[in-house]
Amino acid sequence: MSFDVFSIIMLGAALHATWNAVVKGGSNKLLTTCMITSIAALIALAVIPFLELPAKESWPFIGTSVILQVFYFVLVASTYRIADMSQAYPVMRGAAPLLVAMLSVCLLSESLSLLAWAGIAVISIGILSMAAMPSPGQRKGLVLALIKAGVIAGYTLVDGLGVRKSNAPAAYTLWIFLLTGIPLVAWALANRRSEFRAYVIRHWRVGVVGGFGTVASYGLALWAMTAAPIATVSALRETSILFGVVISALVLKEHLTRVRIVSACIIAAGAMLLRLG
Repeated sequence: MSFDVFSIIMLGAALHATWNAVVKGGSNKLLTTCMITSIAALIALAVIPFLELPAKESWPFIGTSVILQVFYFVLVASTYRIADMSQAYPVMRGAAPLLVAMLSVCLLSESLSLLAWAGIAVISIGILSMAAMPSPGQRKGLVLALIKAGVIAGYTLVDGLGVRKSNAPAAYTLWIFLLTGIPLVAWALANRRSEFRAYVIRHWRVGVVGGFGTVASYGLALWAMTAAPIATVSALRETSILFGVVISALVLKEHLTRVRIVSACIIAAGAMLLRLG
């Protein structure tokens, strides 16, 4: 993996943690998520007319991804309503790399070096260790986070294949965000029109940050998947937890335990192994 690809993935990881923090910090997690996806859809709508359509072979992948992405965004809101970001976010992002790695090797015949596998394992161990010893009140949030990890693995593999068939990574990404935003915005307008409109008027600035963050972070990841193995990109992208831990402590004022700090250091070590692989 070149330094340029590595740097782009890390930028995407930082942006991903940022938009998740916007959801966690919102007074209404579901409306914040709908606001972010609506702004992401508007960004996509503004740019799509200037891009060529993705190749027809990629549209079944786009359709499948949209279904998974809608489920994903609903889970984001549900999880952050009952769990701290500093604990749920690691589990969400931590279980996915192993699932992606195993499936990409078994189903897609991708090959990874031993050092890359070591990096994937260390990153995953570090992230999952943050979920150690949950209290009874945290268990429901962790279960939702694990379900979300399965969804993440699913759309990562779908999009990793689809973007390669599209011959247009940017257009592929933007069509996903446009089509994902439509049902979520439609739900908000149909069920909470007045509340949603007032919420957007009050919080549109952070909505723009979140909308740009989610489009840019995933777009950069999909581009990277055209230049590096899907499993490697997926695992390295999970270092977003390092940014997430810092944001949750400094911005969201969540309490960081010693276990979570040590786990963050383990993740950093795994990222270096993966970079060398």
